[in-house]
Amino acid sequence: MTRRVQILVALVLTALWGAGIYVGHANGHLRFLDRLEATLTDWRTQVRGVQAPPDLVTIVAIDDTVVKRGGSYPLPRADLARVVDTIVQFKPKVVAIDLLLVDRSAAIGDATLASTLATGPMVLAAAAIFPSASETVAPSSQGPLAVLPQAERFLLPLPAFADHAEVGVVNVATGQSGSPLSVPMLFRTHDKVELSFPLRVATRALDKPLTIAPDRLMLGDRAVPTDSDFALPITYYGPRRTIRTVSAQSIFDGTLNRAAIENRIVVIGASVAGGGDFYPTPFDSLMPGVEVISTAITHLVAGDGITRDHKVHIIDALTAILLPVLLVGLLAWRRSALGIVAAAVVMIAWAGLNLFAFTHGLWLNAATTLAATVPPVAVFAGVQLWAGGRKAQYLTAKSRSLAQFQAPAVQEWLARDPDFLAKPVRQDAAVVFIDLSGFTALSERTDPDALRDILNAFHARIDTAATACGGIVTGFLGDGAMILFGLPGAMPDDAARALKCAIELHRSVDRWIASLPPAIGDQLGFKIGAHCGPIVASRLGGSHQHITATGDTVNVANRLMEVAAQNGAQLALSDTLLDAADYLGDPDSTLRGPLRTQVRGRSGTVAVWFWRDESKPGASAANAEITG
Repeated sequence: MTRRVQILVALVLTALWGAGIYVGHANGHLRFLDRLEATLTDWRTQVRGVQAPPDLVTIVAIDDTVVKRGGSYPLPRADLARVVDTIVQFKPKVVAIDLLLVDRSAAIGDATLASTLATGPMVLAAAAIFPSASETVAPSSQGPLAVLPQAERFLLPLPAFADHAEVGVVNVATGQSGSPLSVPMLFRTHDKVELSFPLRVATRALDKPLTIAPDRLMLGDRAVPTDSDFALPITYYGPRRTIRTVSAQSIFDGTLNRAAIENRIVVIGASVAGGGDFYPTPFDSLMPGVEVISTAITHLVAGDGITRDHKVHIIDALTAILLPVLLVGLLAWRRSALGIVAAAVVMIAWAGLNLFAFTHGLWLNAATTLAATVPPVAVFAGVQLWAGGRKAQYLTAKSRSLAQFQAPAVQEWLARDPDFLAKPVRQDAAVVFIDLSGFTALSERTDPDALRDILNAFHARIDTAATACGGIVTGFLGDGAMILFGLPGAMPDDAARALKCAIELHRSVDRWIASLPPAIGDQLGFKIGAHCGPIVASRLGGSHQHITATGDTVNVANRLMEVAAQNGAQLALSDTLLDAADYLGDPDSTLRGPLRTQVRGRSGTVAVWFWRDESKPGASAANAEITG
């Protein structure tokens, strides 16, 4: 073929590649791009910087100060009624309670709260329960509402409370990085559609009718652009407490400022350390869920949210096709450094334009464009280099850059089987989660170099325990980690090794914290959860891949850390794990349990045991038994 024909073929193939990448991602097949987009979104948000939010919302936080005062969490209903009653007296626009009032408590407390809810404009939180770990969208021809997240059922407030308030679903949509990037505005089951909690609050605060259009929501005559599944994209104003926040303790102390409540939207929610309702965001590794919800409410009421609607998706599609075609054309036009420089200038201009659009309220997808652009441009550039006699050097460098995996322990398996976990595998495994408590508070007043040394020491102990017991650390999550037992294949002693790892971690981390200076060690604690059962093992990522596991087993192991913290323990073990490990105990420890309890986000109950180390000096031999 002549050079012109070769270039024409290259341009056509590049356009087809870009179109295929966009269509594949739009149809949910290229999930690794979601993680890349989440990372790029965090970076763009940080570049944009902290912004002052519209001063419309006040968060009344049930924080550690309140819990220390009352001695328990969740807050007793009578105390919650007092909080609500005080707020209502200051005449807010609406009171939104971001707490799941789904269980009965003391009759007097419930009756008091129910009567209090009737005194003002209220919105209560409900939760959508999904049949799997992720929200699903089932194909349907039932019009625009067919794309809504389909829940198995809704966990609604008790009728005694719901009779005096409106109810909205409080779930958020997290990306693969764990950071909430959008909040679904509508949810459905097989027979009904429910509004989200932020949408209920905004509709009540604005006192305007809600209309659901095919590609957007209408609050009165104002359009609220949403994504294709009626999700509201959110961007964060700054770290936690950027939105005005007051402690509920000010109500009990009688020091609540009326100006913080009057004629404002008031959101009551939990920010208790160890409560579990926290998310990583670009500015903060632990953002309370109530502030995520309040961000969405502010976007809806102020109309300052970022736009990512069908028009933006059209721009994304055109960019995914035209940008790589332009770059390949520039490289073909000049088979020299001039062509490379011209292509680099175009890429820099695109990156600058993308960042400019994001900082001005337009969310253009960066990951899809990069996936559509980088491979064909790299391939074409490689061919150009090969034609110039530099093929070997280029391929060597590219091979080095692509041979990156997060977990070194899997290198041997991948050397034997390059397709290991290329497709998800369902199997049994054991999972251990560990999280360092108090680290966020410590980081506010500790030198960054010292913090890095603390994390390094903590991670080293996790890695040592995991390696010694034959597990792999699938990822360090800042001040925590997940350890998996069962790869490359399930083994009969996975549960026993996971139990051994959890116990050794407990003892190692406990000794390490005790060895720290009191100013640091007194601020730190830890919690561990361990469970076993079926998982889905897979590997995620593009040029940088890592092993991960998902499923109910992983979620339960994670939530057991919350159960441990709520019951004054450091290590919570599921009854399933203990049975599988055939654990008979040892003289240097005690078990108390079983406690049959619910874990957040899961129907049914789990039998939980709490392990206590009796080998360290001063440990009490007495340990009351918990039955459930």
